[in-house]
Amino acid sequence: MKRIPQILPISDLNAIISAIEVLDQGGLVVFPTDTLYGLACDYRNSVAIEAIYHAKGRSATKALPILISDLDQLPLIVQAIPTVAENLMGCYWPGPLTLILPKLDNLPNNLTPYPGIAVRMPAHPFALALLRSTGPLAVTSANLSDQANPLDIPGVLQQLDGTIDLLIDGGALNPSPGSTIVDCLSGEPRLVRQGVIPFEEITNRL
Repeated sequence: MKRIPQILPISDLNAIISAIEVLDQGGLVVFPTDTLYGLACDYRNSVAIEAIYHAKGRSATKALPILISDLDQLPLIVQAIPTVAENLMGCYWPGPLTLILPKLDNLPNNLTPYPGIAVRMPAHPFALALLRSTGPLAVTSANLSDQANPLDIPGVLQQLDGTIDLLIDGGALNPSPGSTIVDCLSGEPRLVRQGVIPFEEITNRL
């Protein structure tokens, strides 16, 4: 069934309240982050997670990342924080660095089929305010899989119209390669995807 989305500007005082209502009902929300527009759902809701995979045409082998607003939310999704990850959080969070950490066993199977979960704290005022109100969210790029990341809400709708319940319009974003993804499950950091932060810079900080 095609969804008819509501669009609210980021300045709307009801934007966060509306987002909470949609997420609580298992809906999908798009909002701006410091790197791109994200497509989000409640990370505990396996039906909503499946809706994200369907909307994007995303392979089930590609896990969904989690966004958080502060370190106090980490125990809701991870078993432990490796020392290397703790050091990188101190250097780069909030910011465009995603860390793969050991996940809790009770997370939905379709959130990630792997031992780790990708986690990031975005450096965007609205995103942080929303995440403080909702708790952690499953968030991936608001685009069709293997397509370019839209820089504005019209671009998001061009790819995902009919699959989203609420879009928060933060205006046009600057082009970005996305966050750098680093696997912290072993003792040494391992580059998974090169993004905004060069991996050499990351390893030099450790």
